[in-house]
Amino acid sequence: MQLRNTLTCAAFAIMVVGIPLVPRSQAENAMPTVAGAPPKLFESLGISVPDTKLARDAAQVIRNSEGDLLFQHSMRVYCWAALAGKRKGLMFDPELLFVAAMFHDYGLTAGYGESHLRYEVDGANAARAFLESKGISEASRQKVWLAIALHTTNGISPHLYPIAALLAEAANMDLVGAGFNDFSAAQRSAVEGAYPRPPEFAEGFLQALYESLKHRPETTQGTGLADVLAYKDPNFRRRDFSSLMRTSPWVAGP
Repeated sequence: MQLRNTLTCAAFAIMVVGIPLVPRSQAENAMPTVAGAPPKLFESLGISVPDTKLARDAAQVIRNSEGDLLFQHSMRVYCWAALAGKRKGLMFDPELLFVAAMFHDYGLTAGYGESHLRYEVDGANAARAFLESKGISEASRQKVWLAIALHTTNGISPHLYPIAALLAEAANMDLVGAGFNDFSAAQRSAVEGAYPRPPEFAEGFLQALYESLKHRPETTQGTGLADVLAYKDPNFRRRDFSSLMRTSPWVAGP
């Protein structure tokens, strides 16, 4: 899809399953593409994704493990995060933000079909292991781990460092439209043009969550993810914190 000249961003293409890098003579930066599709190039959004081996390898891992729905979502999340960071004048490491965006829903993939950890922790653990394999410092690995592990826990990430705050904000933007009007129509058009958010995205994402969480419902209790199970499974019951306190051993006795 050809973007209009009013869009601005350094062109960026990542090698993903047989798609070559755009030469530096043609692009300062490159964005990962869906396998088999031509590079999706921004011309003037004012953001960039590092054209580095770390970023390319992260995209490769995720593209090989996730279907289009999750991969495109992860790419949009990076874009919303980078745009929000630019708008707010925040200082952040684009490589670490990109890796966090790529891995933030990795715990929903088929490899975790028997996990009983929170899916966010699965993704955080995978990102940390990936970064460790690349020789990235412990401090940086921990930043990415916390950003992913907390991205569904509202009210905490905004008080941490920019990568954590931006990842949570961007995920909420892409899922429920939080801060929708903080992005211009041109920005939204550019991001959706490159990484489409189809009309059926909401139901598709809810189904992906349910398929990953239905065998570990205990991990959703006390989180918004319990809403997903309640929506999909009429037999699911949310834990009631008030009832837990009123019927605890402290009240009822040993």
